[in-house]
Amino acid sequence: MSRAQKIVDRLVDIAVEDGFDAHSVHVLIDDETAEYHWSDDVRRDIHSAAKGVSVLAIGIAADDGVLDVDAPVATYLQDFALGDGVDGVTLRHLLTMTSGIDLPWSETMLTDWPDLAREFLSRPSRGRVFQYSNASTYTAMRVLEAVVGDVPQWLDRRLFGPLEIEAPEWERCPNGRIIAGGGLHLRTSELARIGQLIRDGGVWHSQRLVSSDWVKGMHSEWFERGQDVDPSYRRYALAGWGGPGAAWRLHGAYGQLLVFLGDAVVTVTANDHFKADRMAERIATTLEQSRNEDGIRADGVSESDRL
Repeated sequence: MSRAQKIVDRLVDIAVEDGFDAHSVHVLIDDETAEYHWSDDVRRDIHSAAKGVSVLAIGIAADDGVLDVDAPVATYLQDFALGDGVDGVTLRHLLTMTSGIDLPWSETMLTDWPDLAREFLSRPSRGRVFQYSNASTYTAMRVLEAVVGDVPQWLDRRLFGPLEIEAPEWERCPNGRIIAGGGLHLRTSELARIGQLIRDGGVWHSQRLVSSDWVKGMHSEWFERGQDVDPSYRRYALAGWGGPGAAWRLHGAYGQLLVFLGDAVVTVTANDHFKADRMAERIATTLEQSRNEDGIRADGVSESDRL
């Protein structure tokens, strides 16, 4: 039995044991894959895992030289009124949730104002203060739209097409822009391809789609939120959360997970918001146990190869 199949079997048992309401689990480890489906693999909202796709999109545009992630956002949205201190806010700040602009999530966020991005940037910035907000990713995608046009159509050519993800639905706000921080509908198998692209440093079947620096940025140069925060939510980078344990992850509401550790990535889709953190912890523990059983050291080299 392959390592991937062993991990899938363990995770299926864990989901049943914990009563976790999963749709599917997919495991890629080295070049082995295995999966299990509790229901049909149809397209579903991946929620905040879409923030990772947004980061990849910005990375591709930055690789092309059509935008500078460290330039002020106002460079690209020149007719926007800016709140105090917002003239120094960059795309990187938006993607790392460190703009210092206060606009927390709400169910009606996209309909409370005629234009969410304009509302967001019109508020004052408190400096490099962390606040997780879909408005931040939404505004970042408005910058991307300003330089590439309609974002999903552009991504069909630059990201989705190469990954053989055919024209996925990305929900739009009332003014026709993508929701960005959520609303992207993918099958588990399609989300797993994005996970493989990230694991492989931006390369898909020998074709580089985005530079490795952008992928590394998803799980490095963490913003540390302090010891009074749940350990799985203490560190945030470019859409990536540090943990559980030695792993890192993209994490969407209701249990949409991409959990990375070494040469492994586990993709989970689910409808279970409150047990998702526990599932992420058990995935990380299972991957650690698999590495120990196979003699994989922290540097990714097996003991047998070392000898």
